[in-house]
Amino acid sequence: MTMYEIIKGMNPKTVYVAGPLFDEGERWWIEQIEQTITELGFKTFLPHRDNPEKTPETVQTIFENNRDAIRTSDLVVANLNGITTDDGTAWELGYAAALQKYSIGIFTDWRTRFEGEEVVNLMISRSLNTIVQSLDELVSVLSEYQEKSN
Repeated sequence: MTMYEIIKGMNPKTVYVAGPLFDEGERWWIEQIEQTITELGFKTFLPHRDNPEKTPETVQTIFENNRDAIRTSDLVVANLNGITTDDGTAWELGYAAALQKYSIGIFTDWRTRFEGEEVVNLMISRSLNTIVQSLDELVSVLSEYQEKSN
């Protein structure tokens, strides 16, 4: 029996997958992150998949769905790539931090934002439990999380 089969038979943890979704590249990358997470046996909430299409009539529903999904999730994984962290992602991480959710940032962008070792704004980095730089590192951190939470 594989680890996935064992985990699948348990009550899987839910991960809120945060990140910008404004172009095909961003959507492709966040879907790669989500696929990596589900392959480990987690359930996920992916905002562009799990919400209605954004229209003036649905924006409040989308906000409430996302807020409630963060509140009920066990942890958050956030794509931090870009010149700056997406403002919606920053809000999601701030809310998760206020709820004391375990949060992981993934930053694979080679562009330097700050001098020294700081790769994202200190308010973002201090809201996270850890920052990883690849999907392989994400797998390692999530696997450790699973071991500690079971």
